[in-house]
Amino acid sequence: MKKLANIFLLAAALLIAACEGPVGPIGPPGIPGEDGDSFLGTVFEMENIDFTPANGYSVIKNFPSNVDIYEDDVVLVYILWEQDNGLDVWRLMPQTVFIDDENLKGEIQYNFDYTLENVRVFLEFTIPENELRPAETDNQIFKVAIIPALFASQKNVDISDINSVINASNIQMKDLGALDLNNKILK
Repeated sequence: MKKLANIFLLAAALLIAACEGPVGPIGPPGIPGEDGDSFLGTVFEMENIDFTPANGYSVIKNFPSNVDIYEDDVVLVYILWEQDNGLDVWRLMPQTVFIDDENLKGEIQYNFDYTLENVRVFLEFTIPENELRPAETDNQIFKVAIIPALFASQKNVDISDINSVINASNIQMKDLGALDLNNKILK
């Protein structure tokens, strides 16, 4: 008897699920936008950054007002490390310089942190402050990339390479160019 009741319940469920009613009205059109599964990111440069005792070897840069940053976004900061045959070589921070001179041994680390409003780049070091050289503290250039977390977690993107991030096929990067500390475009 239980088998017969189960068969009737199954038949009723199939019959109800197979019923169709009239087609409903067409919904309102959606917001126009680009098709596809691309993410929007932002990149800008911070130029002429000097780490000095006066600023505590730390510089804070507010994000430009035309940049939206969300709680789940990822901020990556790259330092212009050198030029190789006229090409910029960028390194993902933090970056550590090991000093092993005859009279001086220690470390200098370029690092960063961020909030939803700003990014801070700073210098940490284990050598005496008066031993810091201008090449390590003056006229530093940083590139800041703000990208969605979902994009950053994809395996086909090498976030250690700024060019890989900027040129990835599934992200559109808005390049703001070089900005000074007051968000004025430098170039």
